[in-house]
Amino acid sequence: MDREEIARLLASLSAADVPPFRASQVYQAIYRQRVESPDRILTLPRELRAKLAAEVPFGLPAAVQQFTSNDGTQRYLLGLEDGKSVETVLMPEGERYTFCISSQVGCPVNCRFCLTALLGLERNLTAGEIVGQVLYVAARNGLSADISKLNVVLMGQGEPLLNLPNVLKATAILTDEEGAGLSVRRLTLSTSGIVPKIEELARAAVRPKLAISLNASTEEQRRELMPITRKYHLKDLLEACRAYPLRSWEHLTFEYVLLKDVNDSDADARRVVRLLANLHCKVNLIALNPGPEIPYGTPAAERVDSFQSIVKRSMPCFVRKPRGRDIFAACGQLKRMESELVAISS
Repeated sequence: MDREEIARLLASLSAADVPPFRASQVYQAIYRQRVESPDRILTLPRELRAKLAAEVPFGLPAAVQQFTSNDGTQRYLLGLEDGKSVETVLMPEGERYTFCISSQVGCPVNCRFCLTALLGLERNLTAGEIVGQVLYVAARNGLSADISKLNVVLMGQGEPLLNLPNVLKATAILTDEEGAGLSVRRLTLSTSGIVPKIEELARAAVRPKLAISLNASTEEQRRELMPITRKYHLKDLLEACRAYPLRSWEHLTFEYVLLKDVNDSDADARRVVRLLANLHCKVNLIALNPGPEIPYGTPAAERVDSFQSIVKRSMPCFVRKPRGRDIFAACGQLKRMESELVAISS
């Protein structure tokens, strides 16, 4: 709930008028102080705490299992109230921590190189379930926006733009100074390219940065790898990117998963440069993170380097370091494969 919804809730629970500041007390307790029970909101009158406890569900997603990689990456399988589960990944790097969170249970987009696509879509996450992933993992690791450099990327399970109302509501709570207190510059949403929703995102008062999963250098190639292209063509996607209103400090990010002998040639790299010409952007290259049932291979490091060297002559281009491959926590590997790993304490 946001602050206004909490105010209406408190009013419905009390026979007397509830002062407006009570909603802020509850809001800050939940999102800033990460209180998991109304009994612990000691700024509220005892009677109001009791009514909240009796009538309103509180709490965070619960860890069903947790896996830790050799490189320090943590993958959490989080249980939801209806018995479904979703995955969240924490990647520590020095003083910086990146949360990779999910927006849906499963995913409907069906990218051919992604394990999550094999799940299909089960349902959208609520705004509370999206925020709850960050709050749970942050609390588990003693992290907060006050003391840590926290980045949140909506790159876990799901297509965020197909759950845009809940994603935007979660974004507002996460970036509110009285909420989780994150900087909007540290939130990134990754999409497969839902063109009308990109235009809707552009109109949002509070929005994450935008990353586009490109993954191909031609329309035909992208249709094969990302069937969503049959509905939202590459030309239209790039046109939406050119029209996207970037803030003064912002650039677009294009993500490109390199598949051995499929989309990783020097010719592909040159076509990518032409596609992205005149866009204020950077490119992140991701050598395929392998998994069972994925019919593609990972290119050699030399091939990745060659691709990067061509692109970076024209625009910033980086190779994303794989994190958590050994626990299926890397990009494109989230498939709730708890049976294939040995869980450590959750």
